[in-house]
Amino acid sequence: MSKRNLKRKLNESNVPEEAVSSGSKNPANQSFSDFGLDARILKGIQGQHPAWSKPTQVQSTVIPLALEGKNILARSGTGTGKTAAYVLPLMQAILKRKTASRATKCTSAVILVPSFELASQVTKVISTLAAGCGADIRVENIGRKEVDKVQRVRLADLPDIVVATPSRIISSLESSALSLSDVSHVVIDETDTIMAYEQGEYLKGISTNLPQGVQTILMSATLETGVDQVRDMFCQNPTVVELDNSEESADRVFQYVAKCAEDEKFLIAYVLFKLNLVKGKCIVFVADIDRCYRLKLFLEQFQIKSCILNSELPVNSRLHVVDEFNKGIYNIILATDEHDIVGDETKKQPKTEERPDGEGETHIGEPISGEKESDHPKKKTKTTKRDKEYGVARGIDFKDVGWVINFDLPITSKSYTHRIGRTARAGKAGTALSFAIPKDQYRKHKSTWIPSTEHDEEVLDKITRQQTKKGFEIKPFNLNMSQLDPFRYRFQSALRAVTRTAIREARTRELKQELLKSEKLKRHFEENPEDMQHLRHDSDLKAARVQPHLKHVPDYLLPPAARKALTSGDIGFVGFNKDEKRLRSSNIGNKRFGRRSGFKKKADPLKSFGGKGRR
Repeated sequence: MSKRNLKRKLNESNVPEEAVSSGSKNPANQSFSDFGLDARILKGIQGQHPAWSKPTQVQSTVIPLALEGKNILARSGTGTGKTAAYVLPLMQAILKRKTASRATKCTSAVILVPSFELASQVTKVISTLAAGCGADIRVENIGRKEVDKVQRVRLADLPDIVVATPSRIISSLESSALSLSDVSHVVIDETDTIMAYEQGEYLKGISTNLPQGVQTILMSATLETGVDQVRDMFCQNPTVVELDNSEESADRVFQYVAKCAEDEKFLIAYVLFKLNLVKGKCIVFVADIDRCYRLKLFLEQFQIKSCILNSELPVNSRLHVVDEFNKGIYNIILATDEHDIVGDETKKQPKTEERPDGEGETHIGEPISGEKESDHPKKKTKTTKRDKEYGVARGIDFKDVGWVINFDLPITSKSYTHRIGRTARAGKAGTALSFAIPKDQYRKHKSTWIPSTEHDEEVLDKITRQQTKKGFEIKPFNLNMSQLDPFRYRFQSALRAVTRTAIREARTRELKQELLKSEKLKRHFEENPEDMQHLRHDSDLKAARVQPHLKHVPDYLLPPAARKALTSGDIGFVGFNKDEKRLRSSNIGNKRFGRRSGFKKKADPLKSFGGKGRR
């Protein structure tokens, strides 16, 4: 079916599908008890965050339809409560079946998600809501890559709900660890993202293994990017729920753009974080893994803590980073968005050039000054083992994010929308700042340029048109660059310290550290809680040259307006440690007696030569 027909809500026979418009608002006094949910489920809801005091719009619309057994295709934005909208009806159906007849154990519900991180998040929500259900609702997350024997053991007990990515379901079916013969409910969350991750073949394989009469719920932020294909695979004539709240948080996001040179990105980021101009928690999106480490090592020079989130890290580490960030332990996440939501926008873009040094995956380094690129034949780039089912911009519930910084612009306007959707949630406001490189500044700074910035102006125009069409404005980030001139010497010194070798060593060191933070050490940390500090993901990598003097900002560097923004009173004062005090007093004494300070006369080796030799 064409997208045009989908928007008109017509089925294959040109008959209008049953639809629920966005005009159906949930009553002000509605509560979860009005849905007739089991008392055990209501008990689990009561133990949630106060935001669960009443159902959201998508919950009040989808839950009654799902309880009636209808197939549903729902469009609702990130952070609107989609997870509970399909989890609660699943739980109700499972409890109802077990109450009516003490049936044998079986896996009756499958939830498909695009990434491992989202699978873990959904599993955690189900486990929390099912706290009062005991063993009547059991859930297993098989999204992680495991040995077949381990996965077979976890599925042998036939959990009621299985959460996984489509590829992991297919893998379990092929190994006979999982059977879909008794499945009665299928949920596909973030359907458009799953199709953008090119998992359509896996979905097709799953649909052919499902029995007849399965209730299907498709949840998506848009009704594009192959959603109609998924619908045709799993359900016919679904009830279409379109809620115009997919972008409702955007009116609470203050959007800014800073047009600057490539190296000035680092300067502005340094000033924003060091002077505490960025308040609260912040997600910084960068183009690739090496940019993560370059920026982290750069910020470390100024004692600015940050942690990294990318597809190269082990799954457990990524989940732990998100969990600790939500708890407020970390304030800055440097994240790659390697699986941009790619639509038709990128088809017209010219291909970006690759940097010729061949180190890493892409664009690290530059030709030696004075030499032509043609003098260096292109080498085969090294392939790094990445997780194809990793995703940050969509699905994952980052809590209380105050700032989103697009250090590198995404390649599409759709990805931009999903990135800034990480902030301004749960009724709160947020700020989105994007850096864009003008054409005349492209490739001016050899050590930091990346090919994707060549098209920043084109991408920014598309983003601006999209946001303007929705009634939102992207304002210029008014920053007086002349006031940053006093910081340039320090910033350049720190940036020079982050070499390609330092980045490579930092990546290796980080991977080694994360591999040590495994489940096998869980018992050790329970017995030695003081060692838990080593689990921090924002610890210094110390791969770059350490310059302790950069930690402090002298008072004379600060513009008058910035001094008020600082919260700590000791910034600008560099205290002496014991050794420095001893050396200082010694130098004063040397000057008093006419001796050269800090100079110790070498002993004459001939005069100090002993008469006794070795025996």
